[in-house]
Amino acid sequence: MAISRFRKTLSRIEEFAVDVFYDRRRGKRAFALGLFLYGLSLIFGFLARLRLFLYEKRILKDQPLGCLVVVVGNLTVGGTGKTPVVEKFARSLQQRGRRVAILSRGYKSKNITKESRLQKLWRTFVTGEEPPPPKIVSDGETVLLDSEFAGDEPYMLARNLPGVIVLVDKDRVKSGTYAIKRFGCDTLVLDDGFQYLPLKGRLNLLLVDKSNPFGNRHLMPRGILREPVRHLKRASYVFLTKSDGVPDRELEALIQKHNPGVDVIECAHKPQFLQEVNGEKRLPLDELLQKRIGAFSGIAVPESFEGFLCDFGADLIYTKRFLDHHRFDTEELHEIFKEAAAANLDFIITTEKDAVRIPKDTDFPLPLYFLRLEIEILRGVNDFDAAVSKICFPEEGRRRFAVKSS
Repeated sequence: MAISRFRKTLSRIEEFAVDVFYDRRRGKRAFALGLFLYGLSLIFGFLARLRLFLYEKRILKDQPLGCLVVVVGNLTVGGTGKTPVVEKFARSLQQRGRRVAILSRGYKSKNITKESRLQKLWRTFVTGEEPPPPKIVSDGETVLLDSEFAGDEPYMLARNLPGVIVLVDKDRVKSGTYAIKRFGCDTLVLDDGFQYLPLKGRLNLLLVDKSNPFGNRHLMPRGILREPVRHLKRASYVFLTKSDGVPDRELEALIQKHNPGVDVIECAHKPQFLQEVNGEKRLPLDELLQKRIGAFSGIAVPESFEGFLCDFGADLIYTKRFLDHHRFDTEELHEIFKEAAAANLDFIITTEKDAVRIPKDTDFPLPLYFLRLEIEILRGVNDFDAAVSKICFPEEGRRRFAVKSS
Protein backbone atom coordinates (compact mmCIF):
# COMPACT_ATOMS: atom_id res chain seq x y z
CA MET A 1 0.00 0.00 0.00
CA ALA A 2 2.84 2.38 0.91
CA ILE A 3 4.60 1.52 -2.36
CA SER A 4 1.43 2.33 -4.28
CA ARG A 5 1.10 5.73 -2.55
CA PHE A 6 4.78 6.47 -3.24
CA ARG A 7 4.33 5.65 -6.93
CA LYS A 8 1.29 7.91 -7.18
CA THR A 9 3.14 10.76 -5.46
CA LEU A 10 6.13 10.33 -7.77
CA SER A 11 3.80 10.26 -10.77
CA ARG A 12 2.15 13.54 -9.68
CA ILE A 13 5.57 15.20 -9.35
CA GLU A 14 6.55 14.00 -12.83
CA GLU A 15 3.24 15.22 -14.27
CA PHE A 16 3.77 18.65 -12.67
CA ALA A 17 7.27 18.89 -14.17
CA VAL A 18 5.98 17.86 -17.62
CA ASP A 19 3.16 20.43 -17.38
CA VAL A 20 5.76 23.14 -16.68
CA PHE A 21 7.80 21.78 -19.58
CA TYR A 22 4.79 22.26 -21.89
CA ASP A 23 3.72 25.56 -20.24
CA ARG A 24 0.46 24.07 -18.95
CA ARG A 25 0.98 25.27 -15.35
CA ARG A 26 0.99 28.72 -13.77
CA GLY A 27 1.80 29.97 -10.27
CA LYS A 28 4.83 30.49 -8.05
CA ARG A 29 5.99 26.88 -7.98
CA ALA A 30 5.70 26.56 -11.75
CA PHE A 31 7.59 29.85 -12.21
CA ALA A 32 10.41 28.77 -9.88
CA LEU A 33 10.80 25.40 -11.57
CA GLY A 34 10.62 27.07 -14.99
CA LEU A 35 13.43 29.47 -14.04
CA PHE A 36 15.62 26.59 -12.88
CA LEU A 37 14.93 24.64 -16.08
CA TYR A 38 15.74 27.71 -18.17
CA GLY A 39 19.24 27.78 -16.67
CA LEU A 40 19.71 24.14 -17.59
CA SER A 41 18.43 24.82 -21.13
CA LEU A 42 21.27 27.32 -21.68
CA ILE A 43 23.80 24.60 -20.90
CA PHE A 44 21.91 22.11 -23.09
CA GLY A 45 21.85 24.58 -25.99
CA PHE A 46 25.58 25.20 -25.79
CA LEU A 47 26.33 21.47 -25.85
CA ALA A 48 23.92 20.86 -28.76
CA ARG A 49 25.53 23.62 -30.85
CA LEU A 50 29.03 22.45 -29.96
CA ARG A 51 28.24 18.88 -30.99
CA LEU A 52 26.85 19.98 -34.36
CA PHE A 53 29.87 22.25 -34.92
CA LEU A 54 32.27 19.35 -34.29
CA TYR A 55 30.50 17.21 -36.89
CA GLU A 56 30.26 20.05 -39.42
CA LYS A 57 34.01 20.70 -39.13
CA ARG A 58 34.72 16.96 -39.36
CA ILE A 59 36.39 16.90 -35.97
CA LEU A 60 33.84 14.23 -35.16
CA LYS A 61 33.11 12.14 -38.26
CA ASP A 62 30.03 10.32 -39.46
CA GLN A 63 30.41 6.80 -40.81
CA PRO A 64 29.13 6.09 -44.33
CA LEU A 65 27.74 2.58 -44.83
CA GLY A 66 27.57 2.54 -48.62
CA CYS A 67 23.78 2.42 -48.42
CA LEU A 68 20.95 4.89 -48.90
CA VAL A 69 20.03 6.45 -45.56
CA VAL A 70 16.79 8.37 -44.93
CA VAL A 71 16.43 10.29 -41.67
CA VAL A 72 13.00 11.01 -40.21
CA GLY A 73 12.99 13.24 -37.15
CA ASN A 74 12.08 16.55 -35.58
CA LEU A 75 13.49 19.51 -33.70
CA THR A 76 11.16 18.95 -30.75
CA VAL A 77 10.46 16.28 -28.17
CA GLY A 78 7.52 14.01 -28.98
CA GLY A 79 4.09 14.79 -30.31
CA THR A 80 4.76 15.43 -34.02
CA GLY A 81 3.10 12.20 -35.18
CA LYS A 82 6.35 10.76 -36.47
CA THR A 83 5.51 7.04 -36.47
CA PRO A 84 2.73 7.20 -39.14
CA VAL A 85 5.07 9.21 -41.40
CA VAL A 86 7.85 6.64 -40.97
CA GLU A 87 5.32 3.92 -41.76
CA LYS A 88 4.06 5.65 -44.91
CA PHE A 89 7.55 6.40 -46.19
CA ALA A 90 8.88 2.89 -45.50
CA ARG A 91 5.85 1.32 -47.18
CA SER A 92 6.27 3.56 -50.25
CA LEU A 93 9.94 2.61 -50.54
CA GLN A 94 9.17 -1.09 -50.15
CA GLN A 95 6.42 -0.95 -52.79
CA ARG A 96 8.96 0.49 -55.23
CA GLY A 97 11.35 -2.39 -54.81
CA ARG A 98 13.68 -1.28 -52.02
CA ARG A 99 14.83 -3.65 -49.29
CA VAL A 100 14.04 -1.46 -46.29
CA ALA A 101 15.20 -1.58 -42.68
CA ILE A 102 13.92 0.78 -40.01
CA LEU A 103 16.51 1.59 -37.36
CA SER A 104 15.18 2.73 -33.99
CA ARG A 105 16.78 3.31 -30.63
CA GLY A 106 13.79 1.64 -28.91
CA TYR A 107 13.02 4.33 -26.37
CA LYS A 108 12.19 2.85 -22.96
CA SER A 109 12.51 -0.73 -24.22
CA LYS A 110 13.91 -3.42 -21.94
CA ASN A 111 17.17 -5.19 -22.60
CA ILE A 112 16.87 -8.85 -23.58
CA THR A 113 19.97 -9.72 -21.55
CA LYS A 114 20.36 -8.60 -17.95
CA GLU A 115 23.85 -7.23 -18.49
CA SER A 116 24.61 -4.26 -16.24
CA ARG A 117 26.36 -1.11 -17.45
CA LEU A 118 29.48 -2.12 -15.52
CA GLN A 119 29.49 -5.52 -17.23
CA LYS A 120 29.02 -3.81 -20.60
CA LEU A 121 31.99 -1.49 -19.97
CA TRP A 122 34.10 -4.45 -18.85
CA ARG A 123 33.22 -6.43 -21.98
CA THR A 124 33.84 -3.50 -24.33
CA PHE A 125 37.03 -1.94 -22.95
CA VAL A 126 38.72 -4.77 -21.03
CA THR A 127 37.92 -8.07 -22.73
CA GLY A 128 37.49 -6.53 -26.21
CA GLU A 129 34.53 -8.76 -26.98
CA GLU A 130 32.25 -7.95 -29.88
CA PRO A 131 29.08 -6.09 -28.85
CA PRO A 132 25.83 -8.05 -29.08
CA PRO A 133 23.81 -7.66 -32.29
CA PRO A 134 20.86 -5.24 -32.39
CA LYS A 135 17.46 -6.48 -31.30
CA ILE A 136 15.49 -7.87 -34.25
CA VAL A 137 11.91 -6.69 -33.81
CA SER A 138 10.92 -8.00 -37.25
CA ASP A 139 12.92 -10.02 -39.77
CA GLY A 140 10.46 -8.98 -42.48
CA GLU A 141 8.36 -12.09 -42.01
CA THR A 142 7.69 -12.43 -38.29
CA VAL A 143 7.35 -9.97 -35.41
CA LEU A 144 9.82 -11.38 -32.90
CA LEU A 145 9.57 -9.00 -29.92
CA ASP A 146 6.71 -7.37 -28.05
CA SER A 147 6.49 -3.68 -27.15
CA GLU A 148 8.17 -4.21 -23.78
CA PHE A 149 11.45 -5.36 -25.38
CA ALA A 150 11.10 -3.59 -28.74
CA GLY A 151 9.66 -0.25 -27.63
CA ASP A 152 6.23 1.07 -28.56
CA GLU A 153 6.98 2.59 -31.97
CA PRO A 154 9.27 -0.18 -33.31
CA TYR A 155 6.68 -2.80 -32.36
CA MET A 156 3.88 -0.82 -34.06
CA LEU A 157 5.99 -0.40 -37.20
CA ALA A 158 6.91 -4.09 -37.28
CA ARG A 159 3.28 -5.12 -36.88
CA ASN A 160 2.02 -2.74 -39.59
CA LEU A 161 4.84 -3.26 -42.13
CA PRO A 162 5.24 -6.89 -43.17
CA GLY A 163 8.30 -7.26 -45.36
CA VAL A 164 10.20 -4.42 -43.66
CA ILE A 165 13.09 -5.17 -41.29
CA VAL A 166 12.87 -3.41 -37.91
CA LEU A 167 15.94 -3.27 -35.68
CA VAL A 168 16.51 -1.64 -32.29
CA ASP A 169 19.84 -0.42 -30.94
CA LYS A 170 21.14 2.89 -29.61
CA ASP A 171 24.10 2.49 -31.99
CA ARG A 172 22.41 3.02 -35.36
CA VAL A 173 25.73 2.57 -37.21
CA LYS A 174 25.97 -0.92 -35.76
CA SER A 175 22.34 -1.79 -36.53
CA GLY A 176 22.65 -0.33 -40.04
CA THR A 177 25.72 -2.46 -40.74
CA TYR A 178 23.85 -5.49 -39.41
CA ALA A 179 20.81 -4.77 -41.63
CA ILE A 180 23.03 -4.65 -44.72
CA LYS A 181 25.06 -7.78 -43.93
CA ARG A 182 22.35 -9.99 -42.41
CA PHE A 183 19.29 -8.99 -44.44
CA GLY A 184 20.75 -7.47 -47.60
CA CYS A 185 19.04 -4.12 -47.06
CA ASP A 186 19.73 -1.31 -49.51
CA THR A 187 17.73 1.43 -47.75
CA LEU A 188 17.92 2.44 -44.09
CA VAL A 189 15.27 4.60 -42.45
CA LEU A 190 16.39 6.23 -39.19
CA ASP A 191 13.37 6.60 -36.95
CA ASP A 192 13.80 9.73 -34.82
CA GLY A 193 17.27 10.23 -36.25
CA PHE A 194 17.59 13.98 -36.88
CA GLN A 195 19.92 14.36 -33.90
CA TYR A 196 21.80 11.12 -34.63
CA LEU A 197 24.86 12.58 -36.36
CA PRO A 198 27.23 9.56 -36.56
CA LEU A 199 25.19 8.23 -39.53
CA LYS A 200 24.60 10.83 -42.23
CA GLY A 201 21.37 10.73 -44.21
CA ARG A 202 20.95 11.19 -47.96
CA LEU A 203 17.57 12.76 -47.19
CA ASN A 204 16.57 14.48 -43.94
CA LEU A 205 12.80 14.54 -43.49
CA LEU A 206 12.01 17.01 -40.72
CA LEU A 207 8.58 16.92 -39.08
CA VAL A 208 7.01 20.04 -37.62
CA ASP A 209 3.76 19.86 -35.66
CA LYS A 210 1.65 22.60 -37.24
CA SER A 211 -0.59 22.87 -34.18
CA ASN A 212 2.39 23.57 -31.89
CA PRO A 213 5.54 23.97 -34.02
CA PHE A 214 8.21 24.85 -31.49
CA GLY A 215 6.44 25.25 -28.15
CA ASN A 216 7.68 28.25 -26.19
CA ARG A 217 10.85 28.42 -28.37
CA HIS A 218 13.01 27.33 -25.42
CA LEU A 219 15.44 24.44 -25.58
CA MET A 220 15.15 21.44 -23.31
CA PRO A 221 14.48 21.13 -20.47
CA ARG A 222 12.64 24.47 -20.29
CA GLY A 223 10.94 23.89 -23.62
CA ILE A 224 10.39 21.16 -26.17
CA LEU A 225 13.21 22.06 -28.58
CA ARG A 226 16.07 19.59 -28.97
CA GLU A 227 18.06 22.11 -31.01
CA PRO A 228 17.55 25.71 -32.14
CA VAL A 229 14.84 26.57 -34.68
CA ARG A 230 17.45 27.83 -37.15
CA HIS A 231 18.57 24.21 -37.60
CA LEU A 232 15.62 23.87 -39.93
CA LYS A 233 18.35 24.53 -42.50
CA ARG A 234 19.44 20.87 -42.24
CA ALA A 235 16.15 19.54 -43.63
CA SER A 236 15.81 18.17 -47.18
CA TYR A 237 12.02 18.24 -46.85
CA VAL A 238 9.78 19.69 -44.14
CA PHE A 239 6.59 17.81 -43.25
CA LEU A 240 3.92 19.91 -41.55
CA THR A 241 1.99 17.34 -39.53
CA LYS A 242 -1.40 17.54 -37.80
CA SER A 243 -2.54 20.08 -40.38
CA ASP A 244 -6.09 21.43 -40.55
CA GLY A 245 -5.60 22.40 -44.19
CA VAL A 246 -5.58 26.14 -43.45
CA PRO A 247 -2.33 27.82 -44.64
CA ASP A 248 -0.06 29.20 -41.91
CA ARG A 249 1.87 31.91 -43.75
CA GLU A 250 3.86 32.95 -40.68
CA LEU A 251 5.13 29.43 -40.00
CA GLU A 252 6.01 28.81 -43.63
CA ALA A 253 7.82 32.15 -43.84
CA LEU A 254 9.89 31.10 -40.81
CA ILE A 255 10.74 27.79 -42.47
CA GLN A 256 11.77 29.51 -45.71
CA LYS A 257 13.82 32.05 -43.76
CA HIS A 258 16.01 29.33 -42.31
CA ASN A 259 15.88 26.97 -45.31
CA PRO A 260 15.12 28.95 -48.49
CA GLY A 261 13.43 26.92 -51.22
CA VAL A 262 12.88 23.79 -49.13
CA ASP A 263 9.85 21.72 -50.20
CA VAL A 264 7.06 21.77 -47.60
CA ILE A 265 4.72 18.76 -47.50
CA GLU A 266 1.54 19.29 -45.51
CA CYS A 267 -0.19 16.27 -44.06
CA ALA A 268 -2.89 15.29 -41.60
CA HIS A 269 -3.33 12.32 -39.31
CA LYS A 270 -6.66 10.92 -40.44
CA PRO A 271 -8.62 8.53 -38.21
CA GLN A 272 -9.49 5.34 -40.12
CA PHE A 273 -11.45 3.03 -37.79
CA LEU A 274 -11.72 1.66 -34.25
CA GLN A 275 -9.88 -1.62 -33.64
CA GLU A 276 -10.62 -3.86 -30.67
CA VAL A 277 -7.66 -4.10 -28.31
CA ASN A 278 -6.36 -7.67 -28.20
CA GLY A 279 -9.17 -8.72 -30.55
CA GLU A 280 -10.31 -8.79 -34.17
CA LYS A 281 -13.43 -6.63 -34.04
CA ARG A 282 -13.35 -3.41 -36.05
CA LEU A 283 -15.85 -0.54 -35.91
CA PRO A 284 -16.41 2.33 -38.35
CA LEU A 285 -15.92 5.81 -36.97
CA ASP A 286 -19.61 6.66 -37.17
CA GLU A 287 -20.07 4.32 -34.20
CA LEU A 288 -18.73 7.20 -32.09
CA LEU A 289 -21.70 9.43 -32.89
CA GLN A 290 -23.58 10.38 -29.70
CA LYS A 291 -21.97 7.53 -27.75
CA ARG A 292 -20.91 7.96 -24.13
CA ILE A 293 -17.22 7.13 -24.22
CA GLY A 294 -14.09 7.36 -22.11
CA ALA A 295 -10.51 7.85 -23.28
CA PHE A 296 -7.14 7.23 -21.70
CA SER A 297 -3.66 7.74 -23.12
CA GLY A 298 0.02 8.01 -22.32
CA ILE A 299 1.26 10.19 -25.19
CA ALA A 300 3.02 13.55 -25.42
CA VAL A 301 0.03 15.52 -26.75
CA PRO A 302 -3.26 13.87 -25.67
CA GLU A 303 -5.35 16.88 -26.74
CA SER A 304 -5.21 15.95 -30.44
CA PHE A 305 -6.30 12.35 -29.76
CA GLU A 306 -9.22 13.46 -27.59
CA GLY A 307 -10.13 16.10 -30.17
CA PHE A 308 -10.48 13.43 -32.88
CA LEU A 309 -13.08 11.60 -30.79
CA CYS A 310 -15.14 14.75 -30.24
CA ASP A 311 -14.88 15.64 -33.94
CA PHE A 312 -16.68 12.40 -34.80
CA GLY A 313 -19.56 13.21 -32.49
CA ALA A 314 -18.59 11.27 -29.38
CA ASP A 315 -19.77 12.43 -25.98
CA LEU A 316 -16.44 12.33 -24.15
CA ILE A 317 -17.51 11.76 -20.55
CA TYR A 318 -14.30 10.45 -18.99
CA THR A 319 -10.60 11.07 -19.69
CA LYS A 320 -7.42 9.83 -18.02
CA ARG A 321 -3.95 11.01 -18.99
CA PHE A 322 -0.58 9.46 -18.22
CA LEU A 323 2.99 10.43 -19.04
CA ASP A 324 4.33 9.62 -22.50
CA HIS A 325 5.29 5.93 -22.92
CA HIS A 326 3.67 5.04 -19.60
CA ARG A 327 3.42 1.27 -19.13
CA PHE A 328 0.10 0.38 -17.53
CA ASP A 329 -0.14 -2.07 -14.67
CA THR A 330 -3.14 -4.17 -13.65
CA GLU A 331 -4.08 -1.87 -10.76
CA GLU A 332 -4.21 1.22 -13.01
CA LEU A 333 -6.31 -0.54 -15.65
CA HIS A 334 -8.68 -1.81 -12.97
CA GLU A 335 -9.10 1.75 -11.64
CA ILE A 336 -9.75 3.11 -15.15
CA PHE A 337 -12.48 0.56 -15.87
CA LYS A 338 -14.00 1.00 -12.42
CA GLU A 339 -14.32 4.76 -12.95
CA ALA A 340 -15.56 4.23 -16.51
CA ALA A 341 -18.24 1.77 -15.39
CA ALA A 342 -19.43 4.26 -12.76
CA ALA A 343 -19.82 6.85 -15.55
CA ASN A 344 -22.08 4.45 -17.48
CA LEU A 345 -19.99 4.51 -20.66
CA ASP A 346 -20.68 2.61 -23.87
CA PHE A 347 -17.00 1.85 -24.47
CA ILE A 348 -13.44 3.15 -23.95
CA ILE A 349 -10.93 4.36 -26.55
CA THR A 350 -7.15 4.55 -26.35
CA THR A 351 -4.39 5.22 -28.89
CA GLU A 352 -2.65 2.56 -30.97
CA LYS A 353 0.62 3.34 -29.22
CA ASP A 354 -1.01 2.82 -25.82
CA ALA A 355 -2.77 -0.36 -26.94
CA VAL A 356 0.52 -2.16 -27.50
CA ARG A 357 1.40 -1.59 -23.82
CA ILE A 358 -1.72 -3.29 -22.47
CA PRO A 359 -1.08 -6.88 -21.30
CA LYS A 360 -2.68 -9.38 -23.68
CA ASP A 361 -4.29 -11.40 -20.88
CA THR A 362 -6.19 -8.38 -19.46
CA ASP A 363 -9.97 -8.77 -19.09
CA PHE A 364 -11.99 -5.69 -20.03
CA PRO A 365 -15.33 -5.14 -18.24
CA LEU A 366 -16.18 -2.63 -21.01
CA PRO A 367 -15.34 -2.82 -24.74
CA LEU A 368 -11.89 -1.28 -25.38
CA TYR A 369 -10.77 -0.05 -28.81
CA PHE A 370 -7.85 1.90 -30.18
CA LEU A 371 -8.09 4.63 -32.81
CA ARG A 372 -6.18 3.75 -35.97
CA LEU A 373 -4.58 6.78 -37.67
CA GLU A 374 -2.91 7.07 -41.07
CA ILE A 375 -1.14 9.90 -42.86
CA GLU A 376 -2.91 11.76 -45.65
CA ILE A 377 -0.92 14.20 -47.80
CA LEU A 378 -2.92 17.44 -48.10
CA ARG A 379 -0.36 19.46 -50.03
CA GLY A 380 2.88 18.46 -51.69
CA VAL A 381 1.94 15.03 -53.04
CA ASN A 382 4.33 15.55 -55.96
CA ASP A 383 7.09 16.53 -53.53
CA PHE A 384 6.47 13.36 -51.50
CA ASP A 385 6.64 11.25 -54.66
CA ALA A 386 9.80 13.10 -55.67
CA ALA A 387 11.40 12.31 -52.31
CA VAL A 388 10.63 8.62 -52.75
CA SER A 389 11.79 8.69 -56.39
CA LYS A 390 15.06 10.36 -55.41
CA ILE A 391 15.82 7.25 -53.35
CA CYS A 392 14.39 4.51 -55.55
CA PHE A 393 15.27 6.01 -58.92
CA PRO A 394 18.10 8.55 -58.44
CA GLU A 395 18.22 9.53 -62.12
CA GLU A 396 14.47 10.21 -62.18
CA GLY A 397 14.79 12.26 -58.98
CA ARG A 398 17.52 14.40 -60.53
CA ARG A 399 15.45 14.95 -63.69
CA ARG A 400 12.48 16.10 -61.62
CA PHE A 401 14.70 18.45 -59.65
CA ALA A 402 16.15 19.89 -62.87
CA VAL A 403 12.67 20.49 -64.34
CA LYS A 404 11.51 22.11 -61.10
CA SER A 405 14.59 24.38 -60.97
CA SER A 406 14.17 25.53 -64.56
